[in-house]
Amino acid sequence: QVQLVESGGGLVQPGGSLRLSCTASGSIFSIYAMGWYRQAPRKQRELVAVITSGGSTNYADSVKGRFTISRDNAKKTVYLQMNSLKSEDTAVYYCNAARTPAVGPTITHWGQGTQVTVSS
Repeated sequence: QVQLVESGGGLVQPGGSLRLSCTASGSIFSIYAMGWYRQAPRKQRELVAVITSGGSTNYADSVKGRFTISRDNAKKTVYLQMNSLKSEDTAVYYCNAARTPAVGPTITHWGQGTQVTVSS
């Protein structure tokens, strides 16, 4: 079992920066792919960025060049550095941990979410 706790959200002006953190407990962190998703009001949850257990990354087109995902396996923590924030980045950001065992479906875990509001 994996428990995920996000932190670092808040209110920031357009063009500003925030760094989100997600710390895991309860299982082997390094084998999980870690991702950040977001959900804005009246919209579906969408993938923002993902980093595999091997360190490969992928980003939504809307955040490429502005957001950076990274992980520290020793600290069991994944980060999302968000720069040049825009009003459309306003959403609840969720941390996700996923792994696909040799047999059976993919196992996923979610954090409780942290609010990011970009507004002047």
